[in-house]
Amino acid sequence: MAVCGAGIGTSAILKVNAERVLERLGIDAEVSASDLDGVARAASDAQVILTSTELAPAVRRAIGRNYAEIVEVRNFLDLDELAVLLERSLG
Repeated sequence: MAVCGAGIGTSAILKVNAERVLERLGIDAEVSASDLDGVARAASDAQVILTSTELAPAVRRAIGRNYAEIVEVRNFLDLDELAVLLERSLG
């Protein structure tokens, strides 16, 4: 799951880039996008939540006891960074 603060513009970019990286890594996964307000409901079955370092504490509070791993992404456009983070998380 990709999460941004408001709306879904930024999370949609992160979602598309995560899908590209996952395909490149040969990992079959479904990626969805959400804003912070909808993350608790949307992440109920998520394994990994991708978000910015700034939003990570708010995402942790929002999801409560959900056991998804929160992965902090510094640059949503950097496919190499996403590859390292996702491979570490899912590999």
